[in-house]
Amino acid sequence: MMNESTTIQLVDYQPMHYEVLTQIDIPDEQREFTSLPVEKINSPLVEASACHVVILHNEEPIGYFALEEGKKLQKYSANTHAKLLTAFSIDYRHQGKGYAKAALHQLPDFVRKRYPHVDEIVLGVNQGNIVAASLYRKLGFIDHGEVFVGPKGPQHIMHLSLNKTENS
Repeated sequence: MMNESTTIQLVDYQPMHYEVLTQIDIPDEQREFTSLPVEKINSPLVEASACHVVILHNEEPIGYFALEEGKKLQKYSANTHAKLLTAFSIDYRHQGKGYAKAALHQLPDFVRKRYPHVDEIVLGVNQGNIVAASLYRKLGFIDHGEVFVGPKGPQHIMHLSLNKTENS
C-alpha cells in the first residue's frame, strides 16, 4: 500500500484554491462541529493574522483548517506561544482514506517551519464529536480536562506540545 502521507500536502491558502474550496462537502452531522472552508475564510470574526491552510491530495484541495491566535486563542489557552487549530475539515468524498490523519501528522512540522516561536497547538473538540477526539488523541493531543463552552456547545480543549522532548 502506498504511503498516503506522501500524497498529502499542507499549503498556505491562495485565491486559486477558492473555487474548489466552495465545493467541499461536509455532511450535516459533521457541520454542527466545524465550518465550511469558505465560511471561515470570509468570516469577519477571523482575525487578519489567521493562517488559512489547504490540505492537498495529489495537488487537489480536499480539506482545510485555520491556525489562529489573539483573542480567540485566549479563550482556549493562556500560552501566547500557541496556535489555535480551527475549522479542520476533509471533503466528505475523501473521508475514511487516512487523509485527515496524514494531514494532522504533518501539522507539527508545518507549524514549526512557519512559526518557530510556537511551542504548542491547541484545539477545541466538541464533546459530541467522539471520532475527531479519538483521532486527535491518537496523534498526540492531550486532554487535560479543560472545557470551553463555545457557540456549538461544550468543547474539550486539547493540547499538542511542539517540544520534541515532550512528544518523543
